[in-house]
Amino acid sequence: MTQDEILRQLRMDLAQAFETPKCRRCGCLRDTLLTMREATANLSGIESEALQADIIRFLNSMEAIKYPCLGCDPCYPANAENRFLTAAEGVLLLPNVQRASCAFEVRTDDSWPVVAGEYIVLDHCATVAVSTLASTDLPEKLSRLRPHGLAIAGKTETENIGIDKVVKNIITNPCIRTLIIAGQEPKGHLTGQALLSLWENGVDEQQRIVGAKGKRPFLRNITAQEIEHFRQQVILVDMIGCDDAERIAAEAADRAQKQPCACPAASPREVATTSPRRLRAEMPNRPVKLDRSGYFVIIPQPDKKLIIVEHYDYRDQLLHVIEGQDARSLCATILEFGLASQLDHAAYLGRELMRAELSIRYGLPFVQDGA
Repeated sequence: MTQDEILRQLRMDLAQAFETPKCRRCGCLRDTLLTMREATANLSGIESEALQADIIRFLNSMEAIKYPCLGCDPCYPANAENRFLTAAEGVLLLPNVQRASCAFEVRTDDSWPVVAGEYIVLDHCATVAVSTLASTDLPEKLSRLRPHGLAIAGKTETENIGIDKVVKNIITNPCIRTLIIAGQEPKGHLTGQALLSLWENGVDEQQRIVGAKGKRPFLRNITAQEIEHFRQQVILVDMIGCDDAERIAAEAADRAQKQPCACPAASPREVATTSPRRLRAEMPNRPVKLDRSGYFVIIPQPDKKLIIVEHYDYRDQLLHVIEGQDARSLCATILEFGLASQLDHAAYLGRELMRAELSIRYGLPFVQDGA
């Protein structure tokens, strides 16, 4: 396919996604539009210009985001992105685009696991890890059985950040030699299949898991070297679909017996890992700058379980009255209509609206904090 044909197909796929009502309220479409805008920004030509215009139009016409992902199958935004990147391979020179929502913190001290998540640690020096995929009750069941050799058990629900975290935590503990993948596949994400594909095939130049069938199997928080270390360090055991905790525990004990720990007792963090910059939260040393869009007065009404927000200009003229029952919907409405134009002002509003919501919920007094 030529560049124009690839971009034309992408435009058609994005249009299909945008024309689907639920997609216009979903973070999947917004993330795809932002990613495709950045990935294709340096391309030239009529089709490229038309694509950029389409993306801007779609972004400006998105509805308030009501959910980050619904797990739909098919997922039109993800399908559009995956088809584009597959067609573009070897034809278009594209940058690796880091999604703003895809970073996580890696601990820099000597503690393990290095990445926070919903898991249970039983033995730092054991040799078996278990991913229970979308079966969230399995880790607790396994912890009660406490099979010999089980180091850690936890869910892995996404085929991108979820797998990033699995890789980080395994390669920073050289004792772990076996990863059992059990439990039910997350709808639409096929995380277990993606893990198996990663182990068998690795990733391509775009950090996409080769052979993965999930929505967005792109690993943005780990390096190619970390991936190869993971593939060499562990053996993967496919128990996808199994929710029988006793059977999984027996498999873990059997694997541990066959491959006992041979690493030094205190040798986590054997591999140097990448990590985003860590910032320490501090109280602001300057007031919020005046927002050219105006200011807000927040008025909780506990008897009606309602929050009234009055929007004024700097001549104290009332411009809008927004009412809602929770901070989330009020913030979304304020941002959707462009009533706050500065990040610090938006952050202030989110904080104060949450305080107002809690005041109603728990019967507390509310005094709006000065910006």
